[in-house]
Amino acid sequence: MTPEQLMSLRATFRSPRRLLTESLAGLVVALALIPEAIAFSVIAGVDPRIGLFASFTMGVVTALVGGRPAMISAATGAVALVIAPVMKEHGLDYLIATIILAGVFQIILAVLGVTRLMRFIPRSVMIGFVNALAILVFMSQMPELFNVPWMVYPIVIVGLVIVFGLPRLTTAIPAPLVAIVAITLVTALGNIDVPTVSDKGELPDSLPGFFLPNVPLNLETFQIIAPFALSMALVGLLESLMTAKLVDDITDTRSNKTRVSWGQGVANIVTGFLGGLGGCAVIGQTMINVKGSGARSRLSTFLAGVFLLILVVVLGDIVGMIPMAALVAVMIFVSLITFDWHSVRPSTLKRLPKSETAVMILTVAAVVATHNLAVGVGVGVLAAMVLFARRVAHFATVERTELELNGERVATYTVDGELFFASSNDLYTQFDYAKDSSDGIDRVVIDLHGSHIWDASSVSVLDSVTEKYRNHGREVEFIGLNEASVRMRERLAGKLNP
Repeated sequence: MTPEQLMSLRATFRSPRRLLTESLAGLVVALALIPEAIAFSVIAGVDPRIGLFASFTMGVVTALVGGRPAMISAATGAVALVIAPVMKEHGLDYLIATIILAGVFQIILAVLGVTRLMRFIPRSVMIGFVNALAILVFMSQMPELFNVPWMVYPIVIVGLVIVFGLPRLTTAIPAPLVAIVAITLVTALGNIDVPTVSDKGELPDSLPGFFLPNVPLNLETFQIIAPFALSMALVGLLESLMTAKLVDDITDTRSNKTRVSWGQGVANIVTGFLGGLGGCAVIGQTMINVKGSGARSRLSTFLAGVFLLILVVVLGDIVGMIPMAALVAVMIFVSLITFDWHSVRPSTLKRLPKSETAVMILTVAAVVATHNLAVGVGVGVLAAMVLFARRVAHFATVERTELELNGERVATYTVDGELFFASSNDLYTQFDYAKDSSDGIDRVVIDLHGSHIWDASSVSVLDSVTEKYRNHGREVEFIGLNEASVRMRERLAGKLNP
């Protein structure tokens, strides 16, 4: 079956094997979502049930409205960090209003075509994003390994042996599911006292209900929540789009990023009106779904949400018995398979330009230091732009020749390379103004056949060159401009410099 066929729900239901794979993947993801949803609720300062309901609604709604197949959306730490100040300063009603408005912003941004900006994120930033999130997933498990009973450590080791070793024997059942079930049975039957899911917070015992935030519908409320809502919308879209691109690469398929974007917006609106925390794509659980369990369709995403609700509402007592050590082993496994180890191999680093390696490292450092994906990616993209501009700044070369033409001595300067704000700044200094005005030169010609004018900075520099020669008593003739460069120069020449 092709990757596209694997993602088809019709093909999934026709294949018992695919149906089992998608179902078991959803169950594993649901189990992995529970402790993180509770932890993110703590970050946001809300009841754990609000985070758990958000993970249910985000997963189900994105699956129904057409989010990226096999990508998991749920409550996330990035979103929780952005909107936590709203809860602290204004309370739950304003928090929910912020989440709903963020969903509206995401739909608007999708309609405006914000997904097209993804093409400007360099590969080095994408790799830095993946590696940084792998590090954050790993770091988030460290609190579960300090000040805990000593039995936690052998349990984690056993869990890691299962998740890494079982796939060598069989892939019929997801290794993370086997690890969680086996460790839970052993600790329960052996009466081993280790931290469990129930220690993280109280699980809900009822379904989510409609929630209408009690806030004034006026400009003052909008001014309070809009900055946080816009930040949440941008962070959520960025993490979702980059996670979608990562899944595209892993599954060798393409996804509709505009659909992913407005799907996230719809999910946040629905989540808000059901009293949930809101969220976006989560790379850790997505990697469990796609890499760890082999899921490829929206069915796994939908079932992850459904199983999550069943587990916490109906089977809460059983779920509460799951040792945190088992989930820690699964998440460490996720971090290790998410990290792009090829990107840090000495052979790879030796081949790559140092600038691209620097961009990757800066992206990783910024994300890990701030725990803010938007800041990290912004730093990475900015660094990539600066380093790229620096590399191409000296690409424009100028070569001078002299010849006799119709009894005139002509100095011809052949310019080769793209002219934009970085490269054109050096252009002004590469002409011999004094020699051309005092050495019997009758004409000065600047040949731009091998160049293209991209911006106003370049036109301004050419104006400065013309003026400089004019001050030395020589007129300059420009030849070889392509049509687009001619139009730009005609529109701006003589109008930029004072």
